[in-house]
Amino acid sequence: MNIKNLKMKNILNTSMRVMLAVALFLLAACGPKWTETPTENGYNLISQSGGPTLGYAPESGVKILTDKGFAFKDLNRNGVLDVYEDWRKTAEERAQDLAEQLSIEEIAGLMLYSAHQSIPAGGGYGRGGTYDGKPFAESGAQAYDLSDNQKKFLKDDNLRAVLVTSVESPEVAAKWNNKVQAFVEGLNHGIPANNSSDPRNATRADAEFNAGSGGKISLWPSSLGLAATFDPDLVKRFGLIAAREYRALGIATALSPQIDLATEPRWSRFNGTFGEDPDLATDLARAYVDGFQTSTGADEIADGWGYASVNAMIKHWPSGGPEEGGRDGHFNYGKYAVYPGDNLQTQMQTFVDGAFKLDGPTGMASAVMPYYTISYGQDPSGKNVGNSYSRYIITDLLRDKYGFDGVVCTDWNITKDNAAIEAFDGKCWGVETLTEAERHYEVIKAGVDQFGGNNDKGPVLEAYRMYVRDFGEEAAKERFAKSAERLLLQSFRTGLFENAYLDPAKSAEIVGNSAYMQSGFEAQLKSVVLLKNHQAALPKSGKLKVYVPKRHYPSSAGMFGMGALSAERWNYPVSKELVEKYYEWVETPAEADFALVLIQSPSAGSGYDVADRRKGGNGYVPISLQYNDYSATYARETSLAGGDPKENFTNRSYKDKTVKTGNINDMRLVVSTRKEMGAKPVIVVVATSNPFVPAEIEPYADAILLAMGVQNQAVLDLVSGKAEPSGLLPMQMPADMRTVEEQFEDVPRDMKCYRDADGNTYDFAFGLNWKGVIQDERVTKYGDRGETE
Repeated sequence: MNIKNLKMKNILNTSMRVMLAVALFLLAACGPKWTETPTENGYNLISQSGGPTLGYAPESGVKILTDKGFAFKDLNRNGVLDVYEDWRKTAEERAQDLAEQLSIEEIAGLMLYSAHQSIPAGGGYGRGGTYDGKPFAESGAQAYDLSDNQKKFLKDDNLRAVLVTSVESPEVAAKWNNKVQAFVEGLNHGIPANNSSDPRNATRADAEFNAGSGGKISLWPSSLGLAATFDPDLVKRFGLIAAREYRALGIATALSPQIDLATEPRWSRFNGTFGEDPDLATDLARAYVDGFQTSTGADEIADGWGYASVNAMIKHWPSGGPEEGGRDGHFNYGKYAVYPGDNLQTQMQTFVDGAFKLDGPTGMASAVMPYYTISYGQDPSGKNVGNSYSRYIITDLLRDKYGFDGVVCTDWNITKDNAAIEAFDGKCWGVETLTEAERHYEVIKAGVDQFGGNNDKGPVLEAYRMYVRDFGEEAAKERFAKSAERLLLQSFRTGLFENAYLDPAKSAEIVGNSAYMQSGFEAQLKSVVLLKNHQAALPKSGKLKVYVPKRHYPSSAGMFGMGALSAERWNYPVSKELVEKYYEWVETPAEADFALVLIQSPSAGSGYDVADRRKGGNGYVPISLQYNDYSATYARETSLAGGDPKENFTNRSYKDKTVKTGNINDMRLVVSTRKEMGAKPVIVVVATSNPFVPAEIEPYADAILLAMGVQNQAVLDLVSGKAEPSGLLPMQMPADMRTVEEQFEDVPRDMKCYRDADGNTYDFAFGLNWKGVIQDERVTKYGDRGETE
């Protein structure tokens, strides 16, 4: 090759290298292209190749930054791509960067958790609110507009965790979410709202399922009903479906599951649990959290978290199950959890071996809520304070021993004052003499991050100043920033910083769609327990004649005794229209082929009676699990725990006191129907929220079904043979009230169980199908402990 040709080749090579370099530079500079599209719902969407879809509201003032061809939201509007705005960084890196940028006032807002918010705000519990100073009905506001109170706590108090209760519709929920997100996107660092919800997929007995039709949300059994399926895969599917519905409603955190071990059968929150068996409840807790938290495919951002994930706030650490005498910790009279069996370790199993050891990639539950109760006698230091105030319970056990570094949020209103033993107000157990700010300080020192039900940053800022006073400003900033990191991580992991906006039309398509409704109804069928089936009384197939007696509905208040009393009445417990889809409805027992009697499990109050106190007693009375009047002959002479500044005694015993059951007419209805029907079959359906003593109704029934949060339609499908029962008891059914009194509040499956006329014992994992006693792999796996003698 001559010199001239060699020079030409070098020139060409050099030119090619320059051209290649320019091409690479242009590729790096331009990179993946992105497009921006305004939507009819008031927000813009940015679609980009190789990156996430971004959503933002132009009204918020947020601008779009570009780096290497990718789009990013300039949430703090400083013209610089901060680490927390860079979706290429890990969620942990972003949370740490933003926490370092926040003022103490902003962190204090993150540590708040709103009181209950109804959409729209109206009258009643969790619904109060005004719009431009007027009640909603008079304001001219839309159902999805922000109330005055919501604007205040979002802007003035920097609150970002909003607890949503009822919503008018999925579309309204989506539009309200968009209003909230646009509002907060324009404030400070543009931190999105992390909306949350208590369980919202519960059904009503009178709800109707139509195959192929949708509803407002999919309807499932109660947690106790889910437990009766003994099926972790079913519970995980519930979690997956509910999470998608939640995200379509703008909800990214679930205040569930309630994984307290229900070892105290009289506890009023028994039906919100997975029952009393530690192994079953542990497996169901793990499945539930996996279902809620796991995103897959295009929805996944990293480590199983993503746009379909819902943070699970498991409750209540270290288990609210062992309440003395069954009295609930929402009230002063139920503030003590006791451990006569020295069994705290078993109480924590659902957390430690379940929700903290997930099968899925998210690893462990995102958040924990301690219960109101004082875990009496468990702190080696001798302190007896509510769980959120206890450094031993929160830091020594939860964080240090069991390695939980997620969010810890108090239960609602624990820093407020308590006016009376029976009052439903503040729940400052063990710290009644402290100020509200001092209570916040003690909670923070214990290792908690967030205050449930507090919309006001003032007490948190006072607690910060106390921390500075005692430990110095550097330590205070570090402690508060750590909580901020944990709280922000929930929103980064679930993609809220990229796109928190919803298409209302798509939300309406997702929530309560026909496939989800079908899954929920099938779960209801699987949850019902056939307790008795004497001489194959069930199923009742064919167009038979059925007599349904009216049921007495006693006057009662709402949840936790709140709200106006309902009117006492006699009424049919199931609609005639529904029954006639299965049978011919007749008005008298004489005309009927069989009777269908629908009742509820015994309801005997809260364990405290103001009238008893006014008569000179201590106010404490039994909680009964039988229908007839009950006298507590076998109760403890001296309570295991007691003491309160409002009481001049420490013995909370109720021994030898008598209580009446509010729904004794349910038992009388079964007995009278048996008499009226003669030898013809009597089928009894018990809407069950707690274990109860079957002895008062079992001899009068040919068949007994236990329904735990299901539609009457599901019951009739089973009665008619359209479906076969497969549920198993997730608890024991006591032989009598003596065994209830003598069992230990913290020990599972320690009662003597009832044995019926057919020789069947109503122990944990017992249930019947059409062939007889169920003996399958579920019973083998969970039910091998046997009855307590």
